[in-house]
Amino acid sequence: MYQYKMVQVPAKVQVRAKNHEGNEAAVYLESIVNEHARDGWEFYRIDEIGVSLKSGFLAAIVGFLASIMEEQEKTSAYYVVSFRKPQ
Repeated sequence: MYQYKMVQVPAKVQVRAKNHEGNEAAVYLESIVNEHARDGWEFYRIDEIGVSLKSGFLAAIVGFLASIMEEQEKTSAYYVVSFRKPQ
């Protein structure tokens, strides 16, 4: 039996062009994994999770905007690093 912990990480790692080495994502993830390993968490996996956001709330409140603002759905990708440790 395991206990699990999920940590959301940015979808993009930003670096300055002059500092670009090509391994920034790996270095960033390694730091996250090692940080949690010090607390006894074992790296388990990384997942991408899509979250849909619907706009149009304002249009529902203010009726005259309904014709201007159509309800639109926007999906954003988030990445979650999963860790586990025995209970």
